[in-house]
Amino acid sequence: MPGAEPSGSGALVWFRRDLRDYDHAALHAALEAHRAVHCAFVFDTEILDALDSNADRRVTFIWECVCELKAALEARGGGLHVLHGRARDAIPRLAGSLGVSAVYASRDYEPQAIGRDSEVAHRLRERGIDFRTRKDQVIFELDELRTRSGDAFSVFTPYKKAWLAKLEPRHIAPLEIKRLASRLAPAPAGTMPALKALRFELAEPPLPAGMSGGARLWKAFRKRLAHYAERRDFPALAATSQLSVHLRFGTVAVRELVRYASVRDSAGAETWLSELIWREFYFAILAARPDVVDHAFRRAYQALQWEDDEAGFCAWCEGRTGYPLVDAAMRELNATGAMHNRLRMVTASFLVKDLGVDWRRGERYFANRLLDYDLAANNGGWQWCASTGCDAQPWFRIFNPVTQSRRFDPEGAYIRRWIPELARVPDAGVHAPWEMAPLAQHAAGCVIGRDYPAPVVRHEEARQRTLVRYGAVKAR
Repeated sequence: MPGAEPSGSGALVWFRRDLRDYDHAALHAALEAHRAVHCAFVFDTEILDALDSNADRRVTFIWECVCELKAALEARGGGLHVLHGRARDAIPRLAGSLGVSAVYASRDYEPQAIGRDSEVAHRLRERGIDFRTRKDQVIFELDELRTRSGDAFSVFTPYKKAWLAKLEPRHIAPLEIKRLASRLAPAPAGTMPALKALRFELAEPPLPAGMSGGARLWKAFRKRLAHYAERRDFPALAATSQLSVHLRFGTVAVRELVRYASVRDSAGAETWLSELIWREFYFAILAARPDVVDHAFRRAYQALQWEDDEAGFCAWCEGRTGYPLVDAAMRELNATGAMHNRLRMVTASFLVKDLGVDWRRGERYFANRLLDYDLAANNGGWQWCASTGCDAQPWFRIFNPVTQSRRFDPEGAYIRRWIPELARVPDAGVHAPWEMAPLAQHAAGCVIGRDYPAPVVRHEEARQRTLVRYGAVKAR
């Protein structure tokens, strides 16, 4: 407990989604309670072996984050044990060899991680070692925010009101590490494996990695924050924070972001804070309903009859649906691992409600491609778009991809960035190029069906099929 005399026995801090050496709940707790604190990170083969490619950008991003974390801990006089293997084996083994009395970690809310941690805790207990977890990646956990009847929230607006009403300065106060850094224990030199030793290739991520990368993006975004509300939906603009991947891997502290946004008096700060609360809402949904990983949150929609459109799904994946905004977004995702939030909604809606493809197929595709992939947010976003989730987009409201394109990329700047075939198409035609006359297509060097695909589906016809599909479920 805070203020108590630290134990002479050592502790081990297991870093996972919290790759920073400041404002860190598990590290702070260990340093407060123990005189010697070891640190470790595991390149977990159970996660790595499941990846589709040995050139996964996320592995490079994490590797760079771990390199920086190791150097930062060494600069404080400590060190980082970097291991490669099954974490559920490696952590108990390392803890035993170090002779520590406790292992500390930040809590994870994903079902697989909960199962892994339960097994690690059991193995540690067999060795007489405690497993102690701390809240770090959210401000409030599921049990801290409940409805008056004691249930988990399933609608965002009342959740947000409860979240804001509960927030106090103590919830976002920084956790001091520097004054306790002398208790950090060094690690053996040369424990950082090369990417090749992990059997992965260098694949440059589109964003700077590590605490330094997160700090740089955060500093730049603070200058834009006041205008976030009116600019955030336009993918051609540099308007968003780009911090989602840093939140995902904990190279920024969510307490710091909330601390800053919560005291700024601007529409931009208020809107961005809402986005941070949405993130926690989806964590809470996953914690309360782990079945949403592969089942509809709204159980009635398990009965939806999806179309078996393999050609349409492949066209969507490859960015050749014939709808420029959809295709540009998918091409950027495939090329960089990044996608703007507005475009995640547009592309998801197109797959589910224009092509009639099961949302789970799209969710899995994003999971394999997104640099900032986070199960709770990805699942929540897809179920929102598919109208199967909590507080979801109503099933009868269906995004029109051309209307979305004209509204949020009016001059086609984003589209042309990723679809060079449309570079010479005038603004009036870039959102629906198939509507151009044949002579205009030739003049622009973009003949539909030759230089750029014709639409794989007619939106209005697809919309009617979707209304019938969902209506059949509602009528039951």
